[in-house]
Amino acid sequence: MNDSKNIIFRKEYTERIKPFIDKPVIKVLTGQRRVGKSYILLQLMQEIKLQNPTAHIIFIDKELDEFSHIQDHKELYAHIGTLLKEANNYLFIDEVQEISSFELCLRSLLNEGKCDIFCAGSNANLLSGELATHLAGRYVAFEIHSLSYVEFLEFHRLENTNHSLNRYLTMGGMPFLTHFSADKDSAFEYLKNVYSAILLRDVVARESIRNVSFLENLVSYLSDNVGNILSAYNISKYLKSQQINLTPQTVLNYLHSLCNAFFVYRIPRADVVGLKIFEVGEKYYFEDIGIRNSLRTFNFRKDINKLMENVVCLHLMRQKYRVFVGKIDDKEIDFVAEKDGERLYIQVAYMLSEDATIEREFGNLMNIPDQYPKMVITMDEISIGNYKGIKQMHLREFLSMASI
Repeated sequence: MNDSKNIIFRKEYTERIKPFIDKPVIKVLTGQRRVGKSYILLQLMQEIKLQNPTAHIIFIDKELDEFSHIQDHKELYAHIGTLLKEANNYLFIDEVQEISSFELCLRSLLNEGKCDIFCAGSNANLLSGELATHLAGRYVAFEIHSLSYVEFLEFHRLENTNHSLNRYLTMGGMPFLTHFSADKDSAFEYLKNVYSAILLRDVVARESIRNVSFLENLVSYLSDNVGNILSAYNISKYLKSQQINLTPQTVLNYLHSLCNAFFVYRIPRADVVGLKIFEVGEKYYFEDIGIRNSLRTFNFRKDINKLMENVVCLHLMRQKYRVFVGKIDDKEIDFVAEKDGERLYIQVAYMLSEDATIEREFGNLMNIPDQYPKMVITMDEISIGNYKGIKQMHLREFLSMASI
């Protein structure tokens, strides 16, 4: 972490966090393991040093053995106490969830005003449990994702071409992949190891999962069914046909554990009129499509629609949209995205090569009674442009938009 050479700044995140530096709130970075939270912490340290050369940085990385002795909030407080100076203290803790009751130490330090606090973790319970209970209203959270398509091009020094897009759809956006160039086999091997670390450390150990074999089967099922409407009952029914007997409630608990680790995201279904959320049926998309691809026999052409939907969903989430699967009468809208009281409706299709496909994708959107923007995202090189007020856009163009 001390070697800052060759670090590419992820300005989308640092610019969002910078206004909160020196403010009396805890800055919390959350996201899946290995998406780059540690390097964003490093970039923030550099920014602080640039603005305040006298800043005293205290950094604790729970993935390093030198900090293995810090197991609970008391040991954390004692360790920090030996390092604090009179003023200008900035505390950074990486993988903070590894420290039992860490929030009690952070609450005390915040109340004492002894340091400006930044922490990062790989579990959603940071926000729904530990921090929310003891520090409600006294922290600000930033969800960190794997590389966007534009970041991927920058990190890998690529031009915005279809070849680059296909590479992104294959390898995904884990930042460390810059070390593997275009070697898909080595990249997939690395991604499998990341998957194992997430599953064992952030799901199995953290959530006290007993049936690891079933958990792996569930991940495999989710990878095969990206973009399909799922339910715990139907997954349980399918697994029973494979001689695996687990109740729908157990399936639900395991799905929740995978979401807690930011490994997958649950996208609920909602009625387009009024956005009433349906209790049964949702879709699951992977935080990193490359990890998903590494876990199975990868077939780009067979999976292209799944890959497209997954990256479209993540692009919307990166831009802070609330995302739903839309339903209007018996028709499905791939994505209903909502932000600041505005909506966007999106259909995703590989190619509009047949009249039936055009009628389905555009027709579903035309059935929506409001006047919010609607678009169809495809991989067609020749666009039909606007079709009855609905815009068609190439996936490359959509993923390159800084603001939708």
